[in-house]
Parts: sequence; structure tokens; C-alpha cells
Amino acid sequence: MGRMKENPRYNVISMRVSDEERDRLESLVAHSHKSVSDLMREAMLAMTMQIEHSNYRRAA
Repeated sequence: MGRMKENPRYNVISMRVSDEERDRLESLVAHSHKSVSDLMREAMLAMTMQIEHSNYRRAA
């Protein structure tokens, strides 16, 4: 039996991309040595931080 992971991820999200977007993503994977999932998580975090920063600046 496989080892239990500390933070198992059960949710799957799929998306459609153009050939150009897929090529760009594959290039990022090759250069960063990260998985597509890890890159998408980082992109989501960056976008979240950008939105929160923008909201903070508007409130100030």
C-alpha cells in the first residue's frame, strides 16, 4: 500500500488551452523543473496576492 501524504489533494480541475499556451506551459515546466500543478498553484497564489494588494491600496 502507498504511503499517506501529509497534504493529500483530491480535487481535480481541468482547463482548455490553445497550442501556443500549451507550448508556453511546457517550456515553463522544462525550465523550472516544476510540475504543471505546482506552476498553476504558484500562479493562483500570485494572482491572489496581487488582488489583495490592489484591494488594500484602494482601502487606504
